[in-house]
Amino acid sequence: MGLMNYKKKIAIIYTSVTGNTEELATIIYNTFLKYPFDTVVYQVDRFPLSRLGDVDVLIIGTYTWGNGEIPKEMDKLYRALEFLNKKSLVTAVFGTGDSFYPSYCGAVDKFRDMLFVHTSLAATLKVELTPGQQDVKRCENLVQVIYNKFNEASSKTLSSRETNYKLGKQC
Repeated sequence: MGLMNYKKKIAIIYTSVTGNTEELATIIYNTFLKYPFDTVVYQVDRFPLSRLGDVDVLIIGTYTWGNGEIPKEMDKLYRALEFLNKKSLVTAVFGTGDSFYPSYCGAVDKFRDMLFVHTSLAATLKVELTPGQQDVKRCENLVQVIYNKFNEASSKTLSSRETNYKLGKQC
């Protein structure tokens, strides 16, 4: 019966130089407070990678460095997610950037491509420089998409377990 009270765990992990990506992380976090999740925000250097397997949803926020590169401080997280290869993990990635550069939010694109292969990617969000009022609504939409994807994934898992139970298989 204890599982009925289990709150799904969300980790929002970000890095930010200018404060723009941090501001987006805060908006997304505050939006998630309206949902039945246990949501925690971490700067990437404060998140223990050994806890990746403990979260139900992972949301990554990054700026883009140079010509579309992932910031160095995000490398370990990127590699850990490739190695984890957990298709049941619902993920999303967001970031800020300047469309002046040829690879606008290129780090978001690189995370997106990797997460699509190794996890259950729900959504991506790119914001031009400083988040504005219109971006609050976009963050709300992002959270709703993540919530729907998580519920869809949970329903499939539950349905699979019920089928296995009926067939006499242990899960």
